[in-house]
Amino acid sequence: MMCLAIGVNLVPVFLTTLGTAFGGPTGLTQEQLGRLGASAFGGLVLGILVTGPLADRWGAKPFALAGLGLVAAGLIGLAAAPDYAWAGVAVFLLGLGAGQIDMVLSPVVAALNPERRAAAMNWLHSFYCVGAVLTVLAATVCLELGISWRTACLAQVVMPLGLIGAFIPLRFPPMISDDGPRMPFPQLLRSRWFQVALIALLLGGATELGMAQWLPAYAEKALGYPVWVGGAGLVAFSLAMAVGRMVVGAAGNRLDPFLVMAWGCALSVVLFIASAFVPQPAIALACCILAGFTGSCLWPTMLAVTADRHPDGGASMFGALAAFGNAGGIVMPWLVGWIADQRDLHWGLALSAVAPLLMWPLVLLLRRHKAHA
Repeated sequence: MMCLAIGVNLVPVFLTTLGTAFGGPTGLTQEQLGRLGASAFGGLVLGILVTGPLADRWGAKPFALAGLGLVAAGLIGLAAAPDYAWAGVAVFLLGLGAGQIDMVLSPVVAALNPERRAAAMNWLHSFYCVGAVLTVLAATVCLELGISWRTACLAQVVMPLGLIGAFIPLRFPPMISDDGPRMPFPQLLRSRWFQVALIALLLGGATELGMAQWLPAYAEKALGYPVWVGGAGLVAFSLAMAVGRMVVGAAGNRLDPFLVMAWGCALSVVLFIASAFVPQPAIALACCILAGFTGSCLWPTMLAVTADRHPDGGASMFGALAAFGNAGGIVMPWLVGWIADQRDLHWGLALSAVAPLLMWPLVLLLRRHKAHA
């Protein structure tokens, strides 16, 4: 999960730097910058969709190794990128590898923890946040010390290459914990509950990733802070997410996971609006960071409650869920950039509040029908 965070969080820190490097004197447009983030999540979704059905057949290990290899290739490619198009391809490879890693980890952990999936999933995904913190810290320190962003990309290659060596001797468990047959994926898709869960996870991904992808640029361009503050803001956002997921993980089965998500949605709406329109930059930035805490539970907890409802769904089920969650990461960063070009970044960020606002009633609807066939 920490390696997965490299593929997702390295580009946002360098967003304005990449705009200068590849956009000439005028820099890249907000839409072009948003397209880089969308490219990463396009690769992420493709990696998830391809890996899900194949992992049901061949197991998790080959795809964990392949994903780590693609992340390493993407980092090397970005470090060597001569122009914007090449950078887009490299970022796509980063996302593709991250998608394969993301796909296999959640079902394996769910299989290992059938009695406490919500807690285990939040613990697992909290280490994505830990990885995000370390990635952003390393990249920000490089910028402050005048170290090239290309060198910073190459330095990150150590993590995926080291993990390849660590995973090679390991034996992975089955993708599901139940002894019965897997539910055929077409039958799963006909479940109304699962259909609503897919939409809810898309909105949960948009809630988390719209802010995560744009926070550094928002701090710099809209709030007027220097580059290092934008990077530090993303570090604090990731720490807030890690703490939120660890709190839910530590609570275990003592909390109703649906109510936890409902409160997370409601509080995220308030914080998104405040971060966009509160006139004091320090308070606005604090609201951005706190949104990491309130939105932290949405993705892993929705995965867990769906696995509880359909324990025989297999890797294909997790693939569909993760694809929809990351689709929110494709659409929302691009929409934020597009609205920013039409108005400004304040309105672009405010648009992100629509995602938790729409997810809120869906979570309560799923809770109402969680025990029904």
